[in-house]
Amino acid sequence: MDDTQRMIAMLSQMRRQMNGAVAESMTERGVHYGLNYGVTIPTVRDIARRECRDHGFAKYLYSQQVRELRLAACHLAEPEAVSIEDFSFWSRGITTMELAEELAFGLLSHIAAIDSLVGIWCSESSELIAYCALMAAARSGRVEAGVAVLGIECALKRFRSSRIIGCGAVAVLSHLIDRDGEPAAEMTAALLDRMPPSETSQYIADEIGWRLSYRG
Repeated sequence: MDDTQRMIAMLSQMRRQMNGAVAESMTERGVHYGLNYGVTIPTVRDIARRECRDHGFAKYLYSQQVRELRLAACHLAEPEAVSIEDFSFWSRGITTMELAEELAFGLLSHIAAIDSLVGIWCSESSELIAYCALMAAARSGRVEAGVAVLGIECALKRFRSSRIIGCGAVAVLSHLIDRDGEPAAEMTAALLDRMPPSETSQYIADEIGWRLSYRG
């Protein structure tokens, strides 16, 4: 089958799992897609995992204006095929928090160029894209701690009142502390000391401070 036939077959599986009430609820909350069947994310993941990873097919699905296809693409794309040159393609599709989180979870947390992603998306892109980069870093075993902390600082300077940036920062710092132990804890404490006052920085300090106190 070509990509169009494969997409139609996948859509058929999605339609069998459609939930109009969920789709309507998302619309009422301001979450908009061109087409939304309201399929739950675990079900989308399950359908996607029945396919072999195929980067070209994933990019084809991600280009469609269908929620479920774009979410499925996050699990069909090949992390090793994502280069710095590909970043703009994936960032253009990040239109909702749901998609930002799924792209981070399914694909971007596994890429080799995670440090470059954090550096570029936290300093040059929109709030939602920066959030996606932070959430990818929060699941990456490859991200360099200093790069991740610098990414947080860049995002905070640009989005001082953003709760989602705060959530992303907390996720990253928690991950680094769990992964790297005392060096990351010291780096986190230094970051908290130098963060400029804001609602977001206070939220980060409140959420991460107990981890540092517990370690002490």
